[in-house]
Amino acid sequence: MKTGIIVTLAWRNLWRNYRRTLIMLLAIVLGVWAMIFMTAMMRGMVDDMLESGIRHLPGHAQLHHPLYRDDPNIVNSVPQLTNHQLKQLQNPAVHQWTSRLKVPAVISSEREVRGIVLLGVQPQSEAAMAFDISQVKEGRWLESDVDKGIVIGAKLAERLETRLGKRVVIMSQDEKNTIAERGFRIVGVYHSNDVALLEELNVYAALGTVQSLLAVEGKVSEIAFNGEDYRNTQPLMAWLKQTDLVLSGGELLPWHEVDSYLGTMMRVMDGFVIVWVLIIFLALSFGLVNTLVMAVFERVREIGLMQALGMKPTLILVQVVCEAFFLLLIGLLAGNALALLTIVPFQSGINISAVSQGMEMFGANSVLYPALKLKDVVVANVVVIVLGVAASILPAWRAASYDPIVALNKN
Repeated sequence: MKTGIIVTLAWRNLWRNYRRTLIMLLAIVLGVWAMIFMTAMMRGMVDDMLESGIRHLPGHAQLHHPLYRDDPNIVNSVPQLTNHQLKQLQNPAVHQWTSRLKVPAVISSEREVRGIVLLGVQPQSEAAMAFDISQVKEGRWLESDVDKGIVIGAKLAERLETRLGKRVVIMSQDEKNTIAERGFRIVGVYHSNDVALLEELNVYAALGTVQSLLAVEGKVSEIAFNGEDYRNTQPLMAWLKQTDLVLSGGELLPWHEVDSYLGTMMRVMDGFVIVWVLIIFLALSFGLVNTLVMAVFERVREIGLMQALGMKPTLILVQVVCEAFFLLLIGLLAGNALALLTIVPFQSGINISAVSQGMEMFGANSVLYPALKLKDVVVANVVVIVLGVAASILPAWRAASYDPIVALNKN
């Protein structure tokens, strides 16, 4: 019975000064909206950068020579997978895999010379796992492991002042530290959908052709694997460790260890969500406490009368906390609804091509896809409720600590 009365009093007191309540509600709604909306925007941008970075080469896990990360030399290669190892990869934990020979090289046209990364790839598995062949706007993608052509980026073609069908010369270093060179015909030109800088760097050729050029038949620089989820590589790593992939002396690592920058980015983003929510709430808390303190000051004599009639200080404290809880709850419901209404229409992407050059420096796409995660929404709501109720304890305690005689005589 007492609980029902306290809740009723708290609800009615909340609307006694409805203008102040509505102003505070507006602040809470905008704060919650900012928490969720901006988190979704940042999460979408970072997730896109992570997925793009993982897709452009590390995969979810990678096998390479133990010295390869420190010295990406052709000498630090690993043997290609055997038929026995290929059979071991036929497991639900392993969704895709591909082998690559990745070496620094120089490409020269009739007019210009550029440093590049030469990627000898298996065309079918590379297209299925990493390279989107729809990016090839001119010509074609590689057709087999012994294709004699190369696929270059549009920006690189522009820098070299060359085009589809032209011949270029690629030079690199073989295992004997001698210069190996060969002429290639450009059979495809691609436009990167993710990071335009890759167009100037990555040149794709058939794995068998590059192995022949560098005299390293049967060897590759890395073998990349994809599992179910890049955020949870445990099932994939657990299965790969059960196979004999590492028996040949290779080093098997998850993507966040292969590319520490991407791994750090994911951890920073996860921490950013909490920090961002706390910063927004800190601004909200001043308004919340001020609203409750003013409500208590306005009702000093009323609180004194309730104490004189026998209401315990604990019930007065609960009443003020209930007012804060109702205020926060209404604000959260409206804030969540507003965030949902503003995020859903942008699920198809927000074009930020006006600042695309700046975004490319961070490895981000020119189209931003907001990512609304249930975990982020729950964190924002829990932080607002828990810390909001905690912030209301100070004015509630003040109200409960009034002396009835002093309160009744207060003007």
